[in-house]
Amino acid sequence: MTDVFSLLNQVENLIKQLESMQEINGSYARTYRTQELLNKINSMGAYPLDILLVGATGVGKSSTINALFGNDVAKVGKGADPETMEIDHYDIGESKLRFWDSPGLGDSPSKDVIHKKKLVDTLYKTYTHDDGTWGLIDLVLVILDGSSRDFGTTYHLLEEVICQQIPSDRIITVVNQCDMGMKGRYWNSKNHFPEEKLKLFLENKVKSVQSRIYENTKQKISMPVYYSATENYNISKVMDSIIQHVPKSKRKINIS
Repeated sequence: MTDVFSLLNQVENLIKQLESMQEINGSYARTYRTQELLNKINSMGAYPLDILLVGATGVGKSSTINALFGNDVAKVGKGADPETMEIDHYDIGESKLRFWDSPGLGDSPSKDVIHKKKLVDTLYKTYTHDDGTWGLIDLVLVILDGSSRDFGTTYHLLEEVICQQIPSDRIITVVNQCDMGMKGRYWNSKNHFPEEKLKLFLENKVKSVQSRIYENTKQKISMPVYYSATENYNISKVMDSIIQHVPKSKRKINIS
């Protein structure tokens, strides 16, 4: 009996060691990818790179930032009231990267009107330098809810606000909470990945999102990435998409 307990203790200790190694490896990978992103920003010749986060309430904007950068950079909302009521920003990498977290949409028509105005004001913000006038926002990261079928509010926002000011090659669209697609029925919670049926559903969903955005805006965006911030699934692909979209320069505004 003593040998059995001893063996169980050894197994338990081994599991703890493996979990610790996994956490260290994950942290190392995030640090490496963050540095890769910062190096790409350096090549712009000017920083910070300013990214505006847009999405419905509860879509996981703050959770996405924390999953990407491995710590509590952004405050995560819990309960009925969303954390982000104003447009606030988070500095990363010695202020070379700055995320602007906008209020969530879809709470009510009256709140959406107020929030859209704040978004418009942010998108139209400029600053003047010796070499001209530049837009504050360089990229827009649009986050959709993978558990929802209704993206109407976000599609309208893209059509009426974002695409009016930001070129399509500076717009990144991603689909969070993919673990809750198909009501979570085909998510492998033990291994943290979608089973084949859910994977096919998600691949069709992101193709549909890309097609619908084109129908609404006539702007062809890159294929959206599906991921889960809470399950730490496909986070590296979200980072890939951000790195690929880093522009060659800040967004210059032509003043006529």
